[in-house]
Amino acid sequence: MTTPDQALASTVGRLRLERGMTQEALAFKADVAVATLRRIERGRSNPKWPTLVKIANALQITPSELLAAREGVSESRSKRT
Repeated sequence: MTTPDQALASTVGRLRLERGMTQEALAFKADVAVATLRRIERGRSNPKWPTLVKIANALQITPSELLAAREGVSESRSKRT
């Protein structure tokens, strides 16, 4: 079963790559530390709302879209098992 942190990690990484961004570029654009973004993408961080908002804005989506995408990843993976 995919945890919410793992689903968020997958979503942020996928959206970042779809936009052709490096972790460093996204971290800079979102005004978060590169180490923070790396922890999020590894599923080792449960970011607070302001951090999610910054990342969503940097990815040019709404925070709701980011969370909905995360939920979609979590649901699709749990259906496979």
